[in-house]
This record gives sequence, C-alpha cells and structure tokens, in this order.
Amino acid sequence: MADQLVATHEDGREIARFDVPRGTGWCVLWHHSVEGFEVSDCYENRDGHMVLVQSHLPDFAAGLGHIPGRGTQVSDGEGGYLILNIDEPVPNDAYILRPGLGPVDHRLQVGRKTVSLSAVAPRERVEIALIRNTN
Repeated sequence: MADQLVATHEDGREIARFDVPRGTGWCVLWHHSVEGFEVSDCYENRDGHMVLVQSHLPDFAAGLGHIPGRGTQVSDGEGGYLILNIDEPVPNDAYILRPGLGPVDHRLQVGRKTVSLSAVAPRERVEIALIRNTN
C-alpha cells in the first residue's frame, strides 16, 4: 500500500486523499493574486517524507522570487523561471495552507487528478500532510 497525501479541514474533516508511492510527486498550484498567472510548488515522496523539489514562477511578481542558495534558478523558456533542486524537507511532513478566494484557486494536483482547495475551504486552515504507510 502506498503512502497517502491527505488534505484536511482544521476540524479534521478530509478534503482529499491520494495514493503517493515513494519516488512520485504532486504539486500545489494557484494563480498569483495580482498578476493572475499560475504558480506551482512541487513535492516528492522521498522514502516516506515530504520534500519540496521545485517551483515554477512565470514572473517575479509581488511575493515571488528566488532565494540564493535554495535551489537553482533556470529559465522556463517562456519568460518565467523554474527553481530546481530545492530539495527542502517539509518539517513533520505537513504544512498549513490558507487557500485563496475565487481566481487564486489553490489546487492540489496528483498525476491527472486535481482538487480545488479554494472551492471547499477558502481562507480556512487546510493541512496538507504525507502519511507514511507503516505496513
């Protein structure tokens, strides 16, 4: 059985659950609140731990940019940037996200499946956690 990526409301109600085998990944996608372009942060299940591996930034608009020493910045070939090789473990394999309203549309994408967190929990505390299979 694969490890599980689980998104929950603050009260513990489940929003989404995905099988995420070790070595596979997922992304959190959203639209920049000022510029409207799509931004992504992508993670990988590394031996049962959540690791931020890359980000895609179509522009360095407000709140976005590359932190020197944290991954490698390269062109995406379309005027934007990829930050590769971030390789940053997420503490406790979980974090809290407050999905934005309307057009911001924070989404969790695993393979071809996408769930809008903004549609079901706008401005709420949503926990995104990787749950290790102990079997």
